[in-house]
Amino acid sequence: MKNFELKRNIVFENNDLLIINKLAGIVVHPDKKYKDNTLADYVVQEYPEIKNVGQSGRPGIVHRLDKDTSGLIIVAKNQKTFDYLKDLFKERKIEKRYYALVYGIMKEKSGIITYSLEKRGKVRAKLSSTSRPAVTRYKVIKEYGEEFTLLDVTIETGRTHQIRVHLTKIGHPIVGDKMYKFKRVRQADLNRQFLHAYFLKFRLPSGQTHEFRTKLPEDLKEFLHELKQI
Repeated sequence: MKNFELKRNIVFENNDLLIINKLAGIVVHPDKKYKDNTLADYVVQEYPEIKNVGQSGRPGIVHRLDKDTSGLIIVAKNQKTFDYLKDLFKERKIEKRYYALVYGIMKEKSGIITYSLEKRGKVRAKLSSTSRPAVTRYKVIKEYGEEFTLLDVTIETGRTHQIRVHLTKIGHPIVGDKMYKFKRVRQADLNRQFLHAYFLKFRLPSGQTHEFRTKLPEDLKEFLHELKQI
């Protein structure tokens, strides 16, 4: 995706950080496959002073979202804030919640998934018996017939593809996910995975605790509307 209008998608800004509503289709930082038009590029274009904050190639970026996952992401504007936010993530003091639409009907209206994960190569993740535990909590928001369920998902850890792998493991892959899916499941007409990071809550460097929210994007709202018509 090109020509992302960063300024129009800033949810919050102060002297320490930005909260950006990332659109689906945008890669967070460059890699071997995606060299430019990343969120990192757009940040540096608007805020050149952030270029040397944090790690090389990841200006001010303390966490990430998958390319086809939309939603809130935090960018530090200075090194002190970057280090502060990294510590918050490490201590699990940042609450992150997502909307996820999955195939099937959950047996339990809420639950906790605790399978350990490890990266497999550069892209995929897999379940593991030796890696650090990964914790995902979910709660059912709404069921659509017997085929789909909308979930509110909270992650206590931030492993690669954690939500996607965990939900697939319990038999409910995310709608539109082309990597972690069941061949026997009828693939829905959606161009990306139905996963949106809609909520963040943490203590700012100033000491105040804030909540940040963003609405479901239009493509996902339209898909839910179509499900209601079936």
